[in-house]
Amino acid sequence: MPPSLALLVWLVLLLLLLAFDPARVKGTSLAIWVPVLWMVIVGSRLPSQWLGFNRVGTAAQALEEGNPLDRTISSLLILLAIGILISRSFHWGEFVRRNFALIAFLSFALFSVLWSDFPFIAFKRWFRDLGNYLVILVVLSDRLPLEAVRTLLRRLCYVLVPLSILLIKYFPALGRQYEVWSGSVNFVGAATSKNMLGAICLISGIYFFWDTVTRWSDRKARQTKRIILVNVALLAMTFWLLGLSRSATSGVCLAIGCAVILAVHSKWGKRHPTFLKVLIPTTFCLYLILAFGFGLSGEFARQVGRNPTLSDRTLIWSTVLSLHTNPIVGTGYESFWLGPRLLRIWPVVGQINEAHNGYLDIYLNLGVIGVLLLAGFLIASYRTICKRTTSFPALASLGLAIWTVLLFYDVTEVAFKNGLLWLTLLLGAVVIPGRTEDLVVSVPAINKFGAKAPLLRRPLEVASPRR
Repeated sequence: MPPSLALLVWLVLLLLLLAFDPARVKGTSLAIWVPVLWMVIVGSRLPSQWLGFNRVGTAAQALEEGNPLDRTISSLLILLAIGILISRSFHWGEFVRRNFALIAFLSFALFSVLWSDFPFIAFKRWFRDLGNYLVILVVLSDRLPLEAVRTLLRRLCYVLVPLSILLIKYFPALGRQYEVWSGSVNFVGAATSKNMLGAICLISGIYFFWDTVTRWSDRKARQTKRIILVNVALLAMTFWLLGLSRSATSGVCLAIGCAVILAVHSKWGKRHPTFLKVLIPTTFCLYLILAFGFGLSGEFARQVGRNPTLSDRTLIWSTVLSLHTNPIVGTGYESFWLGPRLLRIWPVVGQINEAHNGYLDIYLNLGVIGVLLLAGFLIASYRTICKRTTSFPALASLGLAIWTVLLFYDVTEVAFKNGLLWLTLLLGAVVIPGRTEDLVVSVPAINKFGAKAPLLRRPLEVASPRR
């Protein structure tokens, strides 16, 4: 099939799928398209990269200067998100009170601009990343928040997964990359690296597995059968892409996420919720002790088909730590990978812009204080998610899976502050203000004849301010 015809077929099928999606629920706002566009950009490529406008000077200059087109589009989406929240009379003061740990982390990140070597660049990046939280608030403040979350993630996967297959098969100049010295091929799809493609597959796999599990009790209904059929088709595409990406981290994390979802929805998990809540963080702590306390990280890497150096990550970690940045406050928000430091790092480990460890990346930019504030937010978000397991179980199980995956994922990759994993975690971890009369609409019940029953309503938990 000619590439132009394949592109046309993909576009037509995408539009048909969006228009006649069996999981589509009437009532979700058109404003959901703002976070969809934002997350598509975050999960794939910047607009300037799609159009080929970002080839300015050296790689270091590109990192520092950015691109006017990208700034314009991100600023426009941020302004749209703010406008939507204002139109909904969003309670900003109550939001700050109920998300104090997150606000503390973001405030310190903004304050760190003062000691950055590149304060203007650091502030621009902080403002850009602020959009991550604004678009999430657009989703969670929707009249039907659970269905808004489903719609957002479903549309995101509808776009990125088939598009990645299209680019790999018919547009290899965009969908594939080649190693400079070995010439071996890396499949990147709609992303910019094989690890980012793995992250797309990770989110897609967890979402469609979660959506299938939460709908399984109504699997005999006609509409639910159609939804599950679409889920299975997208899962098959996801697993095919995950195999091409050769991202061991995403593969292992996908298995962990699916296991958490199964545990939460199993009869055992429902009978022992407290034990399950304790088991998840305990398992991660045990992994850290075995991997780094007893030096078993190399053995774990062998078990998933990787070399003991975690694909040279240990070399990266030792190189960046040898620069001896300020251990207390770091170099400033998103400032480590700028300026003269790159001239010392790149000759040793190549042209990278992350430490391949989320915790280390936070330490380099924000120091020990930043790591502690991040830990505070993770603990607070875990408590929020656990509270929802009884009153809002569907969204809670997704949040619990993503929270668990994020902890393991950031041992060898970077997902804190931005990225699809971080944004998906915020969907389950952020508490939005509301009124006691606000209602959450759950998944439509479907009777045995395939017809929709009236929507089930219940008060939005933990989001009602004190009267």
